[in-house]
Amino acid sequence: MSRTRQQMRFPVSRSISCCDGRGRMAAVLLVSLATSSVLAFPAQLHAQQLRADVIAAEQAQKASRLDVAPPTKAEQTVTRFRETFLQPRDGLYPYVDSVYGGGGLTLGAGFLRYYGDRSTFDVHGLYSVRNYKLFEATTLSPGHLHGRLQLGARVGWRDATQVGYYGLGIETDEAERANYRFKETYFGAAATLRPLRRVVLAGGIGYEGYELERGQGPHPSIETRFTPATAPGLGTDPSFLHSEITGGIDWRTSPGYTRTGGYYGLTLHRFSDPDDAFSFGRLDANVVQHIPVLNETWVLSLRGRMQTTLDDDDLVPYFMMPSLGGGSVLRGYATARFRDRHALIATAEWRWFPNRTAFDVAFFFDAGTVAAHRGDLLSERMQTDWGIGGRFHGPSQTPLRADVAHGSEGWKLVISGNPAF
Repeated sequence: MSRTRQQMRFPVSRSISCCDGRGRMAAVLLVSLATSSVLAFPAQLHAQQLRADVIAAEQAQKASRLDVAPPTKAEQTVTRFRETFLQPRDGLYPYVDSVYGGGGLTLGAGFLRYYGDRSTFDVHGLYSVRNYKLFEATTLSPGHLHGRLQLGARVGWRDATQVGYYGLGIETDEAERANYRFKETYFGAAATLRPLRRVVLAGGIGYEGYELERGQGPHPSIETRFTPATAPGLGTDPSFLHSEITGGIDWRTSPGYTRTGGYYGLTLHRFSDPDDAFSFGRLDANVVQHIPVLNETWVLSLRGRMQTTLDDDDLVPYFMMPSLGGGSVLRGYATARFRDRHALIATAEWRWFPNRTAFDVAFFFDAGTVAAHRGDLLSERMQTDWGIGGRFHGPSQTPLRADVAHGSEGWKLVISGNPAF
């Protein structure tokens, strides 16, 4: 979209000139000044105003012939991207996200409708090149209790056809990969409350039902390489009543995009199996800090996260264990490359803003590990990676992120519709 031509305005300056007259003229002026100065002053103001109006008209005419420099092709591309993906939308829109980690490139679309003041109803779907599928309907209602309370609900179904499983622990072999397929039906509701400006409290409850099937793709199916002893829950189709509660301190501009602030929070999950075979609890601890440098010319962004299963006696299905790899956690490795009952990840990003309104570049380093026992997280070997990424963003969201990362198993490309953290 080309820029609107803008009229440039210049300040009008006034100058006062004087001249020397002859003796006769001086005498006449002196007499005139004594008798008519009061009458002449309004006339002089009028004359000056007429002269100023003429000058302003001439400058305006000249300015009307001056054009603002046309936008470059890069600026036009950024503008089109922002209008398509970042501007508030009502009706049909292109939808960019991931069905599930490792699903590959997706095509998606959605339909959004506003109701009430700011509440929205949103239906969207995705299909990936690996036959991953997602259909979801959500509603979001912010602005309650003088803007402190936000309510939401969702219902959906996903099908991930070739998710990788490598065994448990940080020392697993990439060559031992096997695939499994899972279908998930879910629905639930959530609420977020900010009793104080920097304090956030959130809670939610919902249903999650899983169907596990033979894996597709180029790797063997999971049941040909693993057993219930090496893949807990193999051969079952559990369902859960999932409840969670979060408490934290949050002074970021927005969770979807920020250059300043931080987040320190704890989330307690409870997965209740109606058959009580796989019920378990998990605690997630998250620390995020963004440190602007030189008036936000650069930003040092730091993140640490620990996920820990609370009870050592609980049986956690293999596909629900804390994991590292892909997405935003250990990006130089395949999705969920490492799994176990406890996981720890640390990330540092050095962010630069070649275009402050729509595009960022980040250089990053990740380090993480998983362990069967919480006390072993600091003693287990750490897997690491490094890389560079680009992010298209708006003032409060990041609908497209692409990272290229290198770990001990080679290069990986991550494309996501969410921020790294």
